[in-house]
Amino acid sequence: MNQLGLPISLNSSMLLENFVANEELLRLINQLFLNQKSSELYIYGASGSGKTHVLQGAVLKSLADDKNALYIDCSDSLPEHLVEFIDQISLISFDNVHLIAKENEEIFFDLFNRARQSEVNILVSGDSLPVELRVMKDIKTRLSLTAVFKLEELNDELTVMVIDSQMIERNLKIDSKVYKYLFKNVSRDLKKLLSTLDDLDKASLQSKKPISIPFVREFLNLNNQ
Repeated sequence: MNQLGLPISLNSSMLLENFVANEELLRLINQLFLNQKSSELYIYGASGSGKTHVLQGAVLKSLADDKNALYIDCSDSLPEHLVEFIDQISLISFDNVHLIAKENEEIFFDLFNRARQSEVNILVSGDSLPVELRVMKDIKTRLSLTAVFKLEELNDELTVMVIDSQMIERNLKIDSKVYKYLFKNVSRDLKKLLSTLDDLDKASLQSKKPISIPFVREFLNLNNQ
């Protein structure tokens, strides 16, 4: 697996295989690995709709196929030196373009164009349509020319399926009633739920107690004091 030495960690549980719903998008992304011609996809949706999951999943699939691939969070500083070896990359994912800093916009625009010229598959995510992004006009124009796909927000049933699949990979069995309790008392946002479950898992291991509603209630009370 090669991210070309960049200090970027990937969540190994964010696989395309366990991405729930949006089957049309999955079909398009899987097609990227079969086509000889490169493509550019722009994916947008609300927080917790699965954008990071899809972008990291595509990178993980490329790496598993022994191809160079990169995941870049645009909320961080962008590595300018990537331009020097962009032609060695098979796929690049730019996550959270809506959070890009002004000083990084020119770097992003240059990287995107160089990747296009080098026939690299490009995935970009944002929280709105390209035309609605608060970025420089050239970026809006360029992203508007990609295949644009909207991720629908997950309902409770699909959210449970996503969480359950990730918990199973950790060999954790959690009663669905716990998820419903978290929906009511924490959030329905997938990122927040997974972060809370990470914390609960650690607390559960330390205390050697199962993740039950009483345990979650006690944990939340302690952390909200």
